Amino acid sequence: MIEMERRNARQTREIVVPGDVLDGTGMKPGENAYVQDGKVRASVMGVRNVFQNTVGVIPLRGCYMPTSGDTVIGVIVDIGPSNWLVDIGAPYPAPLHVNEVPWKVEFGDTSRYLSMGNVVLLKVLSVDESKKIQVTMKDSGLRRIQGGRLVKIPHSKVSRVIGKSGSMISMLKNMTDCRITVGQNGMIWVDGDDENAEVAVQAIKMIEAQAQAGNLTDRVKEFIESKLPQSEEEEYDEGEE
Repeated sequence: MIEMERRNARQTREIVVPGDVLDGTGMKPGENAYVQDGKVRASVMGVRNVFQNTVGVIPLRGCYMPTSGDTVIGVIVDIGPSNWLVDIGAPYPAPLHVNEVPWKVEFGDTSRYLSMGNVVLLKVLSVDESKKIQVTMKDSGLRRIQGGRLVKIPHSKVSRVIGKSGSMISMLKNMTDCRITVGQNGMIWVDGDDENAEVAVQAIKMIEAQAQAGNLTDRVKEFIESKLPQSEEEEYDEGEE
């Protein structure tokens, strides 16, 4: 078995619920775990996590749970001879196989194409019952992302950044003159000149903080106008969610 496959096997994690047995061999309880009847049990729903001689739970609450068809932005966190592991903000990394990239990659030559820390735009192909994720870079528009800056928001706020029929994200792009790509996992890429990109990032953070507020599109528009003067002929049709 190749090295990456061994690492993948070690990193396979199971979803547990409160009361589930995490270990019965004498390991110490870690975060979100307790001992009962000589066994370590989960105190929250989440992903079983082993570190050295402790076992605990990484809570799922607030975690991004991938769905087939999602477009996501991720970071390369491990490299093997035939695939890469990508952090997409899920409880476990997503393997990206050499068959799912737009290049012909020879076995063992993966680091020539994507390195640790590289940022990539991916699509989730499938998620099976055990939560194993398959992702691809072979669809239209998917690529390695270079330059710009990354913004992380809770995935639950993504719909507000996009807006009804794409109204909010279109306004952000038009008013800041930035390229903006929104991942369903809450990772957002912003690229433009420094001043405009900084205003775009601030506007995104404003949307995150005020996601439940009324007239949010108007508030964001006024904020951007206060930072970046707009030409008089520019008009935006804001559709509130």
